[in-house]
Amino acid sequence: MNKKKKIEPLTGEALLKRVRELEHLSKEQKARECGYYTLTKNGVERVNMMKFLNALIDAEGIELDSKSGQNGRGGRSASYRISVQSNGNLLIGAAYTKQMDLKPGDEFEISLGRKHIHLKQIEQNDDDDE
Repeated sequence: MNKKKKIEPLTGEALLKRVRELEHLSKEQKARECGYYTLTKNGVERVNMMKFLNALIDAEGIELDSKSGQNGRGGRSASYRISVQSNGNLLIGAAYTKQMDLKPGDEFEISLGRKHIHLKQIEQNDDDDE
């Protein structure tokens, strides 16, 4: 009986390199060759495609999870709509300022149109040093 020894699944740069070497194979065959399979009780190989694809995503450095949940507080997601509050104010909200990496004290120029408001961030120049 020809028993194939199970290899440890590849990760990181080794996984990316091996996948590039196996470009002529199907994705299932690539996953199997990179160690992403299990043997059932009956000796049948089952390819773990989700583990393989997740390992590829991690190896490429792609961040799929939102960054807002890192501090344990999810909050609401940005809807890109706001309404005027009862006191007449417009509140932009932290979701937008975080997305733009704004800091307290950042300034904006407001220009009004007939049916729109434009906010243009004022760049902080280093003219003071000259």
